[in-house]
Amino acid sequence: MHAFSEQGRRATSIGRILVVDEDERVRDHVLTYLRDHRWTAIGSGTRDLAHQLHNRALSLVFLSARLCSRDALDVLREIRSRSDVPVILYDDGESDRVSAIVGLELGADDFLTGPLNVAELLARARAVLRRQELGRVVGTPLRGGYRFAGWEMRHAGRALIAPDGAEIDLTKGEYSLLSALLDAPGRSLSRVHLMRATRAHDDIYDRSIDVQVLRLRRKLARVPGGETLIKTERGFGYRLEAEVEALF
Repeated sequence: MHAFSEQGRRATSIGRILVVDEDERVRDHVLTYLRDHRWTAIGSGTRDLAHQLHNRALSLVFLSARLCSRDALDVLREIRSRSDVPVILYDDGESDRVSAIVGLELGADDFLTGPLNVAELLARARAVLRRQELGRVVGTPLRGGYRFAGWEMRHAGRALIAPDGAEIDLTKGEYSLLSALLDAPGRSLSRVHLMRATRAHDDIYDRSIDVQVLRLRRKLARVPGGETLIKTERGFGYRLEAEVEALF
């Protein structure tokens, strides 16, 4: 318990929290609460969002789902096209489950619906930052690459080496996808996680992750049964079913 609270305190000192809300009353309410709890927080509308993303060291973004000038999901797409900073959407009004699902699919890290509760917003922010910090430790790329089921994937040159020694060309997206799966063997990874790993944020209805998995399976099918190494988790994502070890 002590370790988690200590980690939460460290997380609040990293960068700044950006609150994007065009309702000044709500935005000031959130900013005041964050500052009272010793967070460094700044407010923004949508006009200067690009400037804030470019010029500020941000650790997290709170984004209102009820913007006046733009659709909040379009703003989320813009953030995702520019940055991997964690984003929490909040809806200060009636719950909208469809918007919540779409927001999460587009790369939001959390979505708080219903009447705004700033204490819960802060608690969710701490949880997101804790997960991000743990992900940095767990998901740190291995130095040389990986060996799995007779294959080797080498970080240098994005090389995938088949068991017979042949080198298989990988696109940047396929390499990023395979790296994400190899970082977490046996663990189911959501499509959202894989979208972020491969920077595929354009459109949740664009089945780019599924297409990349299909292409990667075809390349692994060079070895009989290789295409079955990547398992489908229906309605969720994919996992790599293989023993993985580090190279050098």
